[in-house]
Amino acid sequence: MSLHAVRPWRHIERRKSRQIHVGPVAVGGDAPISVQTMTNTVTTDIRATIEQVQRAAEAGADIVRISIPDEASSKALKEIVAESPVPIVADIHFHYRRGIEAAEAGAACLRINPGNIGDEKRVREVIKAARDHGCSMRIGVNAGSLEKHLLDKYGEPCPEAMVESALDHIRILEDNDFFEFKISVKASDVFLAAAAYQGIAEATDAPIHLGITEAGGFVSGTIKSAVGLGNLLWSGIGDTIRVSLSADPVEEVKVGYEILKSLGLRHRGVNIISCPSCARQGFDVISTVAELEKRLEHIKTPMSLSIIGCVVNGPGEALMTDVGFTGGGAGHGMVYLAGKQDHRIANEEMIERIVAEVEKKAAEIDAARAASEAEAAE
Repeated sequence: MSLHAVRPWRHIERRKSRQIHVGPVAVGGDAPISVQTMTNTVTTDIRATIEQVQRAAEAGADIVRISIPDEASSKALKEIVAESPVPIVADIHFHYRRGIEAAEAGAACLRINPGNIGDEKRVREVIKAARDHGCSMRIGVNAGSLEKHLLDKYGEPCPEAMVESALDHIRILEDNDFFEFKISVKASDVFLAAAAYQGIAEATDAPIHLGITEAGGFVSGTIKSAVGLGNLLWSGIGDTIRVSLSADPVEEVKVGYEILKSLGLRHRGVNIISCPSCARQGFDVISTVAELEKRLEHIKTPMSLSIIGCVVNGPGEALMTDVGFTGGGAGHGMVYLAGKQDHRIANEEMIERIVAEVEKKAAEIDAARAASEAEAAE
């Protein structure tokens, strides 16, 4: 039985959008919300770019975007696409021909910015290239680069201007019988971005790519993204997301998954529930959690682990997790398996034992899933 039946306050009713594809990745409709990031290497440094794409994919990225600022980057893209484990989105600004070249090089999607790509004739040429080479497209409206006539009309970047820009370019695509597109209306201001996304969500059934653009460094950017994207996702808006951080792209992927996991919209890897620690802790909670996060990065199976310093909340949290450890006295603590007390261990044995228990439980979950899928296929 779905948990929503007994906990209706956890239910999120996702906005109904049509489905498109970015390579083999479905976006919109009933597809899982996909997680994206963007490389920050020089695209013509082919080996460094491929390595960064591979690291992002290993961290869970479903789609990776790469900037194509010049013709040399377009040429490099072909080799990068050939070695990428995930679909590549070509990021196009100013030069419409880069979009054509990227489509020819094998990009799965072309991201164009209406504010700087050029007139309708140039956009039509990019549309033709996308259609000819099986690319989808993303209309990427940004508050920092709106068209001049819209700034003149509204006086400043505002939700209405961003939505109007998006709808103008949706019309161009649809007038050319091109419907394999998604839309974004990003701003660095959380309020502006949220209002623009709410407006465009009501105006079109196109899939929506969420992002708070230029959000900042790791800590500030994570918080702004969690507030902005979390609010929109909670209200059912969003089919694919990118957390924009001045940080390693792998960190963007991790934060994106954590936002989705916190809302129950996507699950990957171990969800660690841990206390902030206090004078009651029976072991060093902070260093233990940091070590476990590193040691359990290889686990992709969705599961939960509670690490609580004392018995105030530890037993209760353990009831809801696959594996748990609650600190006690005299240098020992209790291991919980499937919510039940299982055995006590010394604190110095804790990390190795918990890693072993998590790996064992992950294997059991994977085996049960495989058996269920095999039975369903018969």
